Amino acid sequence: MVVYSHTGLWLGDERNLFHTGFDYGYANHRLSTTMGKITFYEDRDFQGRCYNCIGDCPNLRVYFSRCNSIRVDSGCWMIYERPNYQGHQYFLRRGEYPDYQHWMGLSDSVRSCRIIPDTSSHKLRLYERDDYRGLMSELTDDCACVPELFRLHEIYSLHVLEGCWVLYEMPNYQGRQYLLRPGDYRRYHDWGGADAKVGSLRRVIDSY
Repeated sequence: MVVYSHTGLWLGDERNLFHTGFDYGYANHRLSTTMGKITFYEDRDFQGRCYNCIGDCPNLRVYFSRCNSIRVDSGCWMIYERPNYQGHQYFLRRGEYPDYQHWMGLSDSVRSCRIIPDTSSHKLRLYERDDYRGLMSELTDDCACVPELFRLHEIYSLHVLEGCWVLYEMPNYQGRQYLLRPGDYRRYHDWGGADAKVGSLRRVIDSY
């Protein structure tokens, strides 16, 4: 039963489906053609008020003030610590995250989320200098250690040709994360990086 609508979000009564012992919320955002399902819980271990989202949402803070656990039923997602897809980013795929340490979060602040399209092919090019200059390397699979594979400790520009990727500032998929969608990244500022460190790269696919 739809009871209220505001800025593209539809709120319904899901008391039977999401029983938590507190109040309940259901949020469906219809701005993305790629659909998935992610549920945010205010407390650890999937307790407290919950909010279910099926698409991009630039501002979650009007629906909850904190997020301490997440369940992803379908799709791959990027969540952000600030509204409008700003601040620290965290990549989530299907699974359960009983506290924010499980998604490598620094706090219980989750203010926006974005579903990431899943594609069958992935390709990107890495350059040792900005504006696509210098040595170029091409990648079509996950890379746990960019410096070891390409002998490059810094990447100053990227060209994503196919698929979506997650860039990690440290090897073995650790450290700050950045979503890379198809397009041009002529300088590390273009993907939001504070410097040119690229430790590892992972394709966005729904299962591994």
